[in-house]
Amino acid sequence: MADIALHILVFLFIAAFIAGFIDSIAGGGGMITIPAMLLAGIPPLHTLGTNKLQSLFGAGSATIAYARAGHVQLREQLPMAALSALGGALGALLATVVPGDVLKTFMPFLLVAIAVYFGLKPNIGDVDRHRRMSVFLFTFTIVPLIGFYDGVFGPGTGSFFMLAFVTLAGFGVLKATAHTKLLNFGSNVGAFAVFVSYGVVLWKVGLVMGAGQFLGAQAGSRVAMKAGVKIIKPLLVFTSIALAIRLMADPSHPIRVWLGW
Repeated sequence: MADIALHILVFLFIAAFIAGFIDSIAGGGGMITIPAMLLAGIPPLHTLGTNKLQSLFGAGSATIAYARAGHVQLREQLPMAALSALGGALGALLATVVPGDVLKTFMPFLLVAIAVYFGLKPNIGDVDRHRRMSVFLFTFTIVPLIGFYDGVFGPGTGSFFMLAFVTLAGFGVLKATAHTKLLNFGSNVGAFAVFVSYGVVLWKVGLVMGAGQFLGAQAGSRVAMKAGVKIIKPLLVFTSIALAIRLMADPSHPIRVWLGW
């Protein structure tokens, strides 16, 4: 690509800051950064690769903030993060093989279902509840599976991790948010390594956006830790619905193509 103009870099920095803020609380930052890069004229494959680079800064920044506040123990969660990274790498490797249209078809409905679950379930709070799945089984099945999805497709990964931690691991909302950021960081690392090997990462763009992501995630995580479920729950519902609408707004979405819209 030709060198990107300064005003485009400023636009991408601002988009990344907003994405980092939202993503650190409820996930879904990709629905801002990916369209922003496409609008800037970056090719789709380079957009995916560069998005993983800048996402590392956001997820890493939020993880550090939550860890410093004691909401996630990094050493204890390293096995989960490693398996999430493995899943992300395998997903990125198989991105051209796995039928992306199938994922695109069902994603909006799954995201709406997540929004309905968190929106209508009144007893979800910041207090941990009964665990429905053992740590071992959760670590070796759910974590790499969602990490794999992040490598293949990506949008909604944070929502899926949140749902898994709350419903299966019994985590409170704030604790689930903190652990989601760590595992999202892991899946980003795995996918990023693959995209680097294919040479589809724009380093200048990724680092500029990464700075925006880092600052946005620091601000967002502080808001989340201060407000807890009061901000996380409604923002998660809003983000999931907004992402579902964003996916359905794409003229190439399989359902729209099938219906002729």
